[in-house]
Amino acid sequence: MRSRDARRRRDRGDRTITVIATAVVTFILTSAVWIFVFNIINAPKVETSGEVAEVKPSGEPAVAVAEGVVVGPAGLAIPVMGIQPTDLVDTYTQARAGGARSHDAIDIMAAEGTPIVAAAPGTVEKIYYSDGGGGKTVYVRSQDGRWNYYYAHLASYAPGLTEGQRISRGQLLGRVGHTGNASPDGPHLHFAINRMAAGQKWYDGDPVNPYPLLAGKRVSG
Repeated sequence: MRSRDARRRRDRGDRTITVIATAVVTFILTSAVWIFVFNIINAPKVETSGEVAEVKPSGEPAVAVAEGVVVGPAGLAIPVMGIQPTDLVDTYTQARAGGARSHDAIDIMAAEGTPIVAAAPGTVEKIYYSDGGGGKTVYVRSQDGRWNYYYAHLASYAPGLTEGQRISRGQLLGRVGHTGNASPDGPHLHFAINRMAAGQKWYDGDPVNPYPLLAGKRVSG
């Protein structure tokens, strides 16, 4: 009788251990699956278009990009609110200063005071006024230091904008204007992208045509 009771107790103990072990294994496997799914959903997504690559964390369009901002094929926001890719004109190779130099940028025409937003995330490297050139300008260096985004002829800066400030794609930088050598009859944003080498200053770099990156079209000419 005693041996039978002992066996029953052992059997119950074995079943209890089996149930606990099964529960632990199930918990571990379930947790691993959810961690895997979470990492996939929240993994950074990289979009490239030949010249520029931007890392865009999942959820950024709802968090960092202002409502109404249009994002081009290279992951760059069109830096003037209300402008569509079809509105852009490739002025990159146009002559300037009486033919002394090429434009090396595109002009995005818009009404005075239209919001200007960051095309890509980065750090405000320089806020500079160029009387005979770009007027009120902003230089934003990309997070990896490889690209510099140049915004010129601003009418005004966004309140509180300072050098060293980290900004998100779609964040307000200022307003369209005609400061510097721009004509008051044609307010616009002068937008340029420069490829930067290590140690280069905000005024250095090699120009890259922003037009195909924003418009998704081949360059003209």
